[in-house]
Amino acid sequence: MTHQGDQLDTPSHEKLLRITYIGHATLLIELAGSRFLTDPNFDSRLGWILPRVSLPGIPIAELPRLDALLLTHAHADHLSFPSLEALPRTIPLYAPPAVAMWLQRLGFSHAEALPSGSQITVGPVNITAATAKHLGSRYGIDRWRKAANMYLLDTNDVSCLFVGDTGLDSDALVLVENRLHFRNRELDVALLPIGHAPWWKLGFRSGHLTASDALSLFAKLRARYFIPYHWGTFHHVTSRAYDAIDRLRAQLPLYPCSDAVKILEPGAIFEL
Repeated sequence: MTHQGDQLDTPSHEKLLRITYIGHATLLIELAGSRFLTDPNFDSRLGWILPRVSLPGIPIAELPRLDALLLTHAHADHLSFPSLEALPRTIPLYAPPAVAMWLQRLGFSHAEALPSGSQITVGPVNITAATAKHLGSRYGIDRWRKAANMYLLDTNDVSCLFVGDTGLDSDALVLVENRLHFRNRELDVALLPIGHAPWWKLGFRSGHLTASDALSLFAKLRARYFIPYHWGTFHHVTSRAYDAIDRLRAQLPLYPCSDAVKILEPGAIFEL
């Protein structure tokens, strides 16, 4: 395993797994020569009033060739229309069916439905969609768009799970058990979001992971490494951009598997 600034003896296309944290839920996943971008959001602010607090780890104009875009749900911090407009429409864009249909009507003809439980193959990578525990509708009243996906990327040798936004009660464990554990394999990397909300925001944990929740899910998934995201990019109405990561860092000195938690600043790279 190497980190940003380290050198590998092998050419880049031979690296098994390389993950770059771009910001919020946008990660570049390079797996067995194929490249995937999750929930692309390069916006300078969230909504009209919440500014971005860190630059994207890779500017959108400097992204490498991409093989697929993986969109989990329709919330504005995950589905950025300006970012999708700026990306080539030759790249397949996979999303929950209701969101894909909406995008197609808006002119994003490259949007393709990937229902929960279905699988596609991109190069040597198998991608399986499952259900995240998260109400992902854009405006609250458009409940027909509430579906939220998570994605397991697997080459039969190396695996990576990206859950989008989710609460603890999701399909993540079932997905990993069915696709990996029952085949005597372990998950290599769990990409899990962390969030923070004030005590009075009682419904937060039903559809989000706190730092403690993410550590709990990481243990259940039996993954080799945990990379947290959804922090350090945007301020929110009820929390600041670094609240969640500060709480995670505070827990790590007493966490028995702290060496397996890899915190990436925007632009930092994890290589397996």
